[in-house]
Amino acid sequence: MLKTAVIIGSTRPGRHSEAVARWVYEIAKKRNDSEFELVDIKDYNLPLLDEAIPPSMDQYSKSYTKAWAAKIDTFDAFVFVTPEYNHSTSGALKNAIDFIYKEWNNKAAGFVSYGSAGGTRAVEHLRLIMGELQIADVRAQVMLSLFTDFENFTVFKPAAFHEKSVNTMLDQVIAWGKALKTLRQKR
Repeated sequence: MLKTAVIIGSTRPGRHSEAVARWVYEIAKKRNDSEFELVDIKDYNLPLLDEAIPPSMDQYSKSYTKAWAAKIDTFDAFVFVTPEYNHSTSGALKNAIDFIYKEWNNKAAGFVSYGSAGGTRAVEHLRLIMGELQIADVRAQVMLSLFTDFENFTVFKPAAFHEKSVNTMLDQVIAWGKALKTLRQKR
């Protein structure tokens, strides 16, 4: 069975990422084509990248890096839930991504973003990062507006039509995840 992580991509106090990720997770759990798990980067207490050797060398020295790598290695695909901060993704998510390398390789990813412009600029930056990590990111994405999907910019209340967008994105992530799992198994 395919394993897909729904990654909560912010550690900020008062973050919306957790509510959005839980919503995605509840939709995903209704499916039978993958096992889904919520993964909160906040739980790993990753400092600013402090590994002396580049992650691509696969010589992690810190216990938190090893724990993060072990968790990410168990997945075949990812759904990154990201806010848009200053026209990009959160620094915490970028930092968590940068800590490891091979554990991301040859896997699939989709995106759920939110912000004043739906978080689209955050996803554009993440797409560039995915290419370097050898992650195949899918075209479909879910864009949530702080103006229309959050009551008073604080309480997450997504429009009903977004559920279809989530499932379309998941269809693509799972299809690519299965194909890439076959590739990884051949190696």
